[in-house]
Amino acid sequence: MGGSLRQITINDSRMNITFKAQEEEKRAVEEIKESPVHPEHESINHIFHELNSMIGLENVKDLIYEIYAFLQIEKMRSEAGLKIGSQSFHMLFKGNPGTGKTTVARLVAKLFQKMGLLSKGHLVEVERADLVGEYIGHTAQKTRELVKKAMGGILFIDEAYSLARGGEKDFGKEAIDCLVKVMEDKKDDLIIILAGYPDEMMDFLETNTGLPSRFPIKIVFRDYTLDELILIANKMVNEREYTLSDAASRRLREIILDEKISEPVFSNARLVRNLIEKSIRNQAVRLMSRHTKLSKQDLMLILPNDMMSSIENGIKSESIIS
Repeated sequence: MGGSLRQITINDSRMNITFKAQEEEKRAVEEIKESPVHPEHESINHIFHELNSMIGLENVKDLIYEIYAFLQIEKMRSEAGLKIGSQSFHMLFKGNPGTGKTTVARLVAKLFQKMGLLSKGHLVEVERADLVGEYIGHTAQKTRELVKKAMGGILFIDEAYSLARGGEKDFGKEAIDCLVKVMEDKKDDLIIILAGYPDEMMDFLETNTGLPSRFPIKIVFRDYTLDELILIANKMVNEREYTLSDAASRRLREIILDEKISEPVFSNARLVRNLIEKSIRNQAVRLMSRHTKLSKQDLMLILPNDMMSSIENGIKSESIIS
């Protein structure tokens, strides 16, 4: 598919989604608005529009569409009296921080609910501390409670590899064993997504022989390129009704490139968001020092001096909470 040509068409009997290239997207969306569609179709359109509006992630978009197409065809085969297969949709997301894993998981939950695969379509995001207990039996209890909370949606386990880091006597192994059982028992209305750094996730899969086969869908979230990060920054700025001066944009590019090279674990869009939010606060301090009436342009414009690196800010990009 290549991620560059996907078009949306809807009629009474079926719905087929393909996104246009970026420059044609606005026209395609307008055409959809004019078409008489059912409310659930409108919601699916919105979900795919939201997914397609994300910068980069072309391999992710293609795979989500592939799953969507499969579910649609299965529905048509069922209506035609043909055999339908049973597939597992548990997933493994591998990628560095700030590459869109949690955002995509939320969209998948909503899409699967609209497609009838999940009854609720919510996302329950957890980490090791939420699953692992302090004494024998406590871990299984905590895990079952979270599974119950996630039923009808997606249980998203971030930094899942941390469950296997405590050694043989650690209760994290108990959480893994419990999850493996749940994946079979509750597979009709629950999807589990494990997420984390690429290398660590590969090592994690080797800790339990039953894990690799239970996660047939593996998605790699690649680091954003410098140009993609600049596009993300401009999108964040525009959504907040600010603008970057040309000099500020050049300064931002320099900061991102420098931190991309120097940071051992680059935090991608998290770093960009942090830089933009800090620049907005810096702009506010700068404007408050002026004793003249501020114009609309003054209130919107971010200058290069407002833009500071995380080192200059005295913070670490890894500490940004997603």
